[in-house]
Amino acid sequence: MDLVTVDWETYYDRQFSLSKLTTEAYVRDPRFEEIGFAWQINDGEQYWVTGGYDEIHRAVKDLKLEKRAVLCHHTAFDGLILSQRHGVVASQYLDTLSIARSVFGANGGCSLAALARRFMLEDKGDELLGALGKHRADFTPHQLFRYGEYCKKDVRITHALLQILRQFSTPQELYVIDLMLRMYVDPVLELDPAVLSAHLQSVKEKKAALLKLVEETAGKDALMSNDRFAGLLVELGVVPPMKKSEAKSRTAGHDVFTYAFSKTDEGFKALLEHDDPRVQALVSARVGVKTTIEETRTEAFIGIAMRGALPVPLSYYAAHTGRAGGWDKINMQNLPRKGALRRAIRAPKGHKVVACDSSQIEARVVAWLAGQTDLVEAFARGADIYSEFAGDVYGYPVDRKATAFHPDTGEEYTPHDEEGRVGKTSILGLGFGMGKDKFDASLKKAGVRKGLAFSERVVDLYRTKYAMIRKLWKSAQTALESVCNGYVAEIGVGIRLRWDQDGIHLPNGMLVRYKNLRRTEDGDYVYDGRNGATKIYGAKIVENVVQALARIIVFNQMCMIDQKLKPLDRTDGRYKVVLTVHDEVVGICPDHFAPALREMMVTAMRVIPRWATGLPITCEAAGGESYGDCK
Repeated sequence: MDLVTVDWETYYDRQFSLSKLTTEAYVRDPRFEEIGFAWQINDGEQYWVTGGYDEIHRAVKDLKLEKRAVLCHHTAFDGLILSQRHGVVASQYLDTLSIARSVFGANGGCSLAALARRFMLEDKGDELLGALGKHRADFTPHQLFRYGEYCKKDVRITHALLQILRQFSTPQELYVIDLMLRMYVDPVLELDPAVLSAHLQSVKEKKAALLKLVEETAGKDALMSNDRFAGLLVELGVVPPMKKSEAKSRTAGHDVFTYAFSKTDEGFKALLEHDDPRVQALVSARVGVKTTIEETRTEAFIGIAMRGALPVPLSYYAAHTGRAGGWDKINMQNLPRKGALRRAIRAPKGHKVVACDSSQIEARVVAWLAGQTDLVEAFARGADIYSEFAGDVYGYPVDRKATAFHPDTGEEYTPHDEEGRVGKTSILGLGFGMGKDKFDASLKKAGVRKGLAFSERVVDLYRTKYAMIRKLWKSAQTALESVCNGYVAEIGVGIRLRWDQDGIHLPNGMLVRYKNLRRTEDGDYVYDGRNGATKIYGAKIVENVVQALARIIVFNQMCMIDQKLKPLDRTDGRYKVVLTVHDEVVGICPDHFAPALREMMVTAMRVIPRWATGLPITCEAAGGESYGDCK
């Protein structure tokens, strides 16, 4: 298949630019104007075309990109121009930005200019700086020529970068990149503006009521008092973020920690995107933000609904474990599991949404990786692990799914509801070294308030019952120390993963990288993460590895589903994988095909990789008119 490298130059000014608008809003805006674009077919010469829409559209059509692969640096931008402005969807998409992110990290200097310097390619130049506020008609012929040469240079650099970066990826990962890009550049999901408008009004009213309640019950200064604000967070099941106070630690002669409630503290900023709108509201009020993430995201969805279908923005390798993240000011990975936002995401007319979720995959992977055979066997036989562990906690048999009728009212209820929530929170949360404080907050979030003594007992029970998982944390810590001393180590029992100076080698040929891994003077181990020096330790390494392995499994299954749907797409409707959220894959299809798609997805997401012999995996699927119907 021919490879066509392309790059677009478009009008921008101080108010109308990608720094002011999302990519989706920018490309669909009436002010959008193409100055021109450059292209190169395979290793051939670069060409530039400029002119009005008709000239550019004719050049795009002549390239017959529907039968060719398209390469760009930040393909989501150029690909969206192709689809939304020219009605062209390429046969395949490649993206040097995405590949670079998997090597150097999301904040690792992955711009075209930075990568060109890193690999000693051509200097990108600065002709773009002279284009601010200039429509095509404002350029002289000589300026347009220079602009074209600048654009052609970008094409050369991008093509050269692919030849270098390909060695750091695999064919399967390139498929994942292509699939994620298609979710954005070939959008089909729709947004219901009526549902969104009603939700926006509700969110604003609930926020106002919450803040009024805080003022009436806790006092006006509750938001500003660190201790009282921490108490409000704890009541909502949130562990208040902490940070080391360097000044107080020097005075005391030992580490002293304080609340990390500054608007610049990463842990505190993360709470602005908490999945509980009440937490968002409190933190927003504390930092003086007028709107919560729930409000801004709903408003963003309303704007998209007015412009067209929803381009799903997924950032490839947003985390060093390979997990996807959000971009374009929307994080689809942290939508509330229940609520209006998911209900507002709908299939087009005549179609259904089908979602398939890999059940408890991280809990299963950590048990398998650790060689915790009793837990692996329990998962394999389909036991209700949550109920079994809850029974150990409470000292009597628990069946969280059993129902009974109240003797007085006759109403049906679940006698072991609390026990079930404790069991579920334990199995899903304690595999990565969670302590009593964080576990207690997790229980509160699940609606269970039993106190720290209870939480400590449950944590100790988990670590005793599943001793091989605890042993895995310790062996990962030993491996960390060895690698920091220049040695090669291995992690895991279910699979042995090599860890050397490059990183932890995964079974798909990719790496979990720890840039500049080192031991500090305080004896901690850190690496250069996206927010600076990031602490790492045994249990956290296990969490990283488990997330990476789970991601490989789910993404490979997602690609299997996509391969089966591709021959059907655009026959009598759209058959397409449209979204992935953590361990879930979402597709759409015509109404009549929904049962078949559900069966197809379940079959694919029960496939065990060849490298994961003995790993018990399963899944659940559901469908409906909207994404919210799938829960």
